[in-house]
Amino acid sequence: MTPIVVEALSHVLSGGSSAERVLDRTLRAHRQLSREQRQVLAEAVFNIGLWRRRLGFHLGIPDAPAPALLFVFLHRLVGLPAEEAARLAGLEAPPALVSAEPPSLALRYSLPDWLAEHFTRELGPAADDFCAHLNVPGPITLRVNRLRTTREALAERLRSEGVETRPGAFSPLALHVVGPRPNLYGLASLREGLFEVQDEGSQLLGLLVEARPGETVLDLCAGAGGKTLQLGAALENRGRLLAYDPDAERLDRLLQRCSRAGLSNVQVLRAPPEGVLADRVLVDAPCSELGSLRRGPDLRFRIDPATLIELPRVQRDILARARSLVRPGGRLVYATCTVNRAENEEVVSEFLRSAPEFRTVSPGAGWLDSSCVREGFLFCAPHLHGTDGFFAAVLERAGG
Repeated sequence: MTPIVVEALSHVLSGGSSAERVLDRTLRAHRQLSREQRQVLAEAVFNIGLWRRRLGFHLGIPDAPAPALLFVFLHRLVGLPAEEAARLAGLEAPPALVSAEPPSLALRYSLPDWLAEHFTRELGPAADDFCAHLNVPGPITLRVNRLRTTREALAERLRSEGVETRPGAFSPLALHVVGPRPNLYGLASLREGLFEVQDEGSQLLGLLVEARPGETVLDLCAGAGGKTLQLGAALENRGRLLAYDPDAERLDRLLQRCSRAGLSNVQVLRAPPEGVLADRVLVDAPCSELGSLRRGPDLRFRIDPATLIELPRVQRDILARARSLVRPGGRLVYATCTVNRAENEEVVSEFLRSAPEFRTVSPGAGWLDSSCVREGFLFCAPHLHGTDGFFAAVLERAGG
């Protein structure tokens, strides 16, 4: 078992593949592993993939090899005696460990130095709390499909299928799963299209569009379509819902999900839209995704810091394209799942300077919790709201 764990860890630590992909490949290659062994492998791969920098600090070795990191994990985190931990890690003897607390934010929460410095600049004193929450798995959150059922009825249905939930605090569509992680994809309620898995903060982005039945709504960066489905439910299959994404495979998956959700008014666009005047446009822009780092144990080590500088140009280009697609009097929502003013507030400010016909309006007036509003924009984060980190600006075009 130890050689299998060490080999998988070595692949993760090298940065060649994500922890999820390495684990999947390893489990497929070793189908003889028992359920308990598979669980041990997953815990080791994910926890060491996440905590590698702090574990290396306790070893006094910045780039410690996989067996040494496995030893610290088994001894310090799992609580095994040092001799047993060393044996299971394939070491001849337990190495000496540094017992002091890590002196820096990066080492305490196992982050690349540049990323810890970035969060300190962005969040100031709150950076410590934010980073601590990045190391705690996010909740499993569901969005009720109001075309099929209500939140209350869905909670009862899930209870009958053995899944306990509680209502979300910020989205009227959200249910958080309570207790052990269930096999959601084995539930008949999912196959019937009663819900989708979607972070509560992500649901807020769709709600900010405030789509109404009969309108024309454009999702300009649809991806696999989670928010497209949400917008479709809000339209109640009345009006036009246009979805564009440069990734054709994602759009194919969206069509499959539309059928399950009972959506009949979605038009998938295979080329960038032109000549469209939409009542509502959602730009859920490609971004550095710093707000969702808790969703993958090694995502933080796989980000190229240069993207934080390069992405604003892409985001400005998408917003410039969206400008002409919003009808007079219409609404444009610009959103990201990152914590980076260069991709958020600064992109919006530059857009407003070049597009004087648009103005910002308060997000979610009358329904959004005030704690989710910062400086006139939506801002939610794991340490404040239990959601992933999201930013959104609500912009309205003059006229109408």
